[in-house]
Amino acid sequence: MSAHNPPKPLWPGLILAMLGAVAFSGKAIIVKLAYRHGVDAVTLIMLRMLFALPLFVALALWAGRGKPALTRRDWIAVMGLGFSGYYLASFLDFAGLAFISASFERLILYLNPTIVLLLGWLLFKRRVTARQLTALAISYAGVLLVFGQELHLQGADALLGAALVFGSAISYAVYLLYSGEEVKRLGALRLTGLATTVACLLCIAQFLVLRPLSSAFAVAPQVLWLSVLNATLCTFAPVLMVMMAIERLGATLAAQTGMIGPMSTILMGVVILGEPFTPWVAAGTLLVLSGVWLLTKWR
Repeated sequence: MSAHNPPKPLWPGLILAMLGAVAFSGKAIIVKLAYRHGVDAVTLIMLRMLFALPLFVALALWAGRGKPALTRRDWIAVMGLGFSGYYLASFLDFAGLAFISASFERLILYLNPTIVLLLGWLLFKRRVTARQLTALAISYAGVLLVFGQELHLQGADALLGAALVFGSAISYAVYLLYSGEEVKRLGALRLTGLATTVACLLCIAQFLVLRPLSSAFAVAPQVLWLSVLNATLCTFAPVLMVMMAIERLGATLAAQTGMIGPMSTILMGVVILGEPFTPWVAAGTLLVLSGVWLLTKWR
């Protein structure tokens, strides 16, 4: 490389990736705090998406300026991806957090690369190597380790919570598997803006079907402020930060940097929520992170 074209420094991308991972992880903490004020999952996710909706509409319009209009095929794909990747995944995640700790939730969601690998094998007959199976086994052993503690602390509810959050991880993995072609056609930011706008509208519609309109803001003031924080700092901002990090670092390095996410959730859970940090949680977290790191390295 000539002196006139020095390599771009990595640190801006690394900082963006780390901040994005921490901000995403903060969502679980905010949801757990909101649940302390007696709100239910349907209302809580509606408030989050209601406050996020203008931001994602603006993102979709900005990213789509000067671009061709969406075809009928594009709209069908966007609606399907919005349903799977942001509506269903978000709702199952919020519902599951009512029953399990924020730390355990983050570890389950961090299994996402392993679920993408398994779905690729099941749906598209993609080859899975022995090394990849080893990485999967390490990750799932870590989750099972922490699950044992959750069963001890939360009782049978931990099983329901874990199943809901694992369903969320599967739903988002389906989004990742099928979004590749649309990302090439529309661009990552435009697709994210459109798909998330669809999800916001679905969450609002779900609330209108299941709850009386009068109850929309009949919640504690703290829930409203937490929902605003969730929509901005833990939903919209990290989407932009991670996208900009991927642009600077590439997807692999950005994903590896994102491993700070589960650690930050556990730390915030202990400090803010008073969740226990035991040797079982430490060992389970180490196994999950090691498995995902190996999977990224051996893919």
